[in-house]
Amino acid sequence: MEDEQLLEWTKEISRREFAREFRDDIRFNPRLRTTGGRYIPKERRIEINRLYLEECGPEELEGIIKHELCHYHLHIEGKGYHHRDADFRRLMEETGSPRHCTPLPSSKKQDFHHYRCRRCGVTYRRKRRVNTDKYRCGRCKGILEKVDDGY
Repeated sequence: MEDEQLLEWTKEISRREFAREFRDDIRFNPRLRTTGGRYIPKERRIEINRLYLEECGPEELEGIIKHELCHYHLHIEGKGYHHRDADFRRLMEETGSPRHCTPLPSSKKQDFHHYRCRRCGVTYRRKRRVNTDKYRCGRCKGILEKVDDGY
């Protein structure tokens, strides 16, 4: 799917679900990694993560588009368009838009760093690397060492 097809599909979703016209810009942004899409109020533009179409299919992408259209239409009307605003929550409920997108299947693999205390043998699993020169075991203050994934 190209940006022009995405624009036509978004216009159709906007007419069908919101009974309003989408008159601005929507495009795929290859730099988006941690989100399905975003609305940029200053530019009145929606950007979409193409990986959601490729990995999750058109149903998931339609939900993302509906969510971003909630931001868009409320912003245009001068109403509260942030996640915390009642107007936003009400419009999402009316249109059946998802609050969050599902995590991408390709991003589910989380690499962890494993450490073991030399003194008491307790193991730690951390998302971020730990400076073993600076940090010690929380139980016995022993020296930590990096361990292979198999512990």
